[in-house]
Amino acid sequence: MNLFAQDSNFYIYLCFGQSNMEGQGVIEEQDKTVDSRFQVLQAMDCSNLNQIKGTWRTAVPPLCQCTSGLSPADSFGKTMVEKLPDSIKVGVVNIAVGGCDIRLFDKDLYQDYKSTYTEAWFTDKIKGYDGNPYKYFIDLAKIAQQYGVIKGILLHQGETNTGDVQWPSYVKKIYNDMLTDLSLNADSVPLIAGELLSSQNNCCSSMNTIINGLPDTIPTAYVISSSGCTGKDNAHFDSEGYRKLGKRYAEKMLSLLGY
Repeated sequence: MNLFAQDSNFYIYLCFGQSNMEGQGVIEEQDKTVDSRFQVLQAMDCSNLNQIKGTWRTAVPPLCQCTSGLSPADSFGKTMVEKLPDSIKVGVVNIAVGGCDIRLFDKDLYQDYKSTYTEAWFTDKIKGYDGNPYKYFIDLAKIAQQYGVIKGILLHQGETNTGDVQWPSYVKKIYNDMLTDLSLNADSVPLIAGELLSSQNNCCSSMNTIINGLPDTIPTAYVISSSGCTGKDNAHFDSEGYRKLGKRYAEKMLSLLGY
């Protein structure tokens, strides 16, 4: 698909967070049928997918890392192109680190949070983002801006910060840095954050009270309910849960766009 520089009809959404934004859902056949108007900016070189970092492709999952699963970004984009006029394309950039503290995305503090876990699975993820997930994210977002217009930021994070009442202020700092570093305006680039898994015996649903306070700290933030979104374990959604959650992100974004 040809994407022309600065196409005002190419809506781009930046997605970040921890393991649920990476995507832990099983990628099923239904997930592999994707409209070519929904694109992902490939975040890293993936020989197993025959994909090269920094190139656009039809957003067939996985959208985050080379071996990640289904995420809310998948049904978000699918729902967006389904509901938007045919003239509009949608692109996502997805950078997420399973297990991370939100402050791993704070450009001034990230060094203190690179060893939240010492296991190789965690440190290898950070190495995959050149040791600095925030800078990696911004660099990719700047590539994306050459092709289209950033219209929103999607966040799913909080499990590692469960109980920390300072979380909204941490998110505000990161959001403001993103707006500044990408020359964006909050009024035209809202932040949409999803609740954590709230069904079954879960680890972290108590954090949802704190997440729901985000709009009190960030006037342009909106929170997506996870009610009725099913899980695969005590922290992660299952495929159907991701589809439902991602659709809700899209419905909120569409309403903010006036659709």
